[in-house]
Amino acid sequence: MKTFGFSFAFSALCLAVAGWWGLQSPMGLWTALWLVFVLAILEISLSFDNAVVNAGVLKGMSPFWRQLFLTVGILVAVFGMRLVFPIVIVSVSAGIGSMETMQMALNQPQAYSDVLTSVYPVIAAFGGTFLLLVFLNFMFDVNKETHWLGPLEERLTRIAKFDEISVFIALSVIFSGLWWLPEADQMRVFVAGVSGILLYLAVDAVGALFADEAQGDAAVKTVQRTGFAGFLYLEVLDASFSFDGVIGAFAITRDVVIIMLGLAIGAIFVRSMTIYLVNRGTLGAYIYLEHGAHYAIGALAVIMLAGTVYHVPEVITGLIGVAFIAASVLSSVLHRRKLPLTEPPHPPN
Repeated sequence: MKTFGFSFAFSALCLAVAGWWGLQSPMGLWTALWLVFVLAILEISLSFDNAVVNAGVLKGMSPFWRQLFLTVGILVAVFGMRLVFPIVIVSVSAGIGSMETMQMALNQPQAYSDVLTSVYPVIAAFGGTFLLLVFLNFMFDVNKETHWLGPLEERLTRIAKFDEISVFIALSVIFSGLWWLPEADQMRVFVAGVSGILLYLAVDAVGALFADEAQGDAAVKTVQRTGFAGFLYLEVLDASFSFDGVIGAFAITRDVVIIMLGLAIGAIFVRSMTIYLVNRGTLGAYIYLEHGAHYAIGALAVIMLAGTVYHVPEVITGLIGVAFIAASVLSSVLHRRKLPLTEPPHPPN
């Protein structure tokens, strides 16, 4: 309860604001509260795997950077990605000023939604390629000792003969996807996809600047996910996850205030789940949980890239992620039950 206390308090505040906003609009009090609740559940279901991956990175960060992620990072996640980012996207796409865009969002929600939806292929290509690289680099990590789907993952690590294989696959996906796109969208989707790849490489490059080559590849990977590079990586990862939630929210309501409040509640709970997983050592207790999260990320990446051509309902995206997480937890529990039969007990400390 201590871990989730702030999330519940923040949720109560958001619900109070939503109730007041509902009373000022035709939707009414109970409709506003219900929509915020549904949007919060949507965000949590789409981002639970994000919390697991965040925990895997956060556990290796110093207390200073953890605190920064949980304070400044929350502000970026709630207001930056759920409110400011969509406004910037619509403003640039429509060629109008930020204040005019905010007026459009409040007074012409249908027009605002239409503009935001029209640029979804660009957003999906950018976020999809970044998430695809997160998944592929996890799968091709030769230092990974635990394998959930043993034969498949062991083969993948064996074929990772060169470091750039993940980038090669991601570029191949972007190039092949152009065949299915209308000619008018091909260039902007291609540029967005390549930009997602470049951003991932840039984050890794920042980490490499602080690495000590004498410590070896494994140490370099650890350094790349700590300090500023780790903080930057987590923020970009959260941004990539938020794209689908922001766009999908317009299928539930056109009211941008309700959307921001609902997604903000979900984002705060995802942060709390991250803290809970780190403090309880859940990743160590459920050894396949991080694998399940990365498979869910891989599925989300594929769905987002497919979304440049076809719309995939958000409920499918959420269910796939939950299914991978649930399967990995079940596999972890079964693994723990088998340990006493196959391994001698650890000597007491």
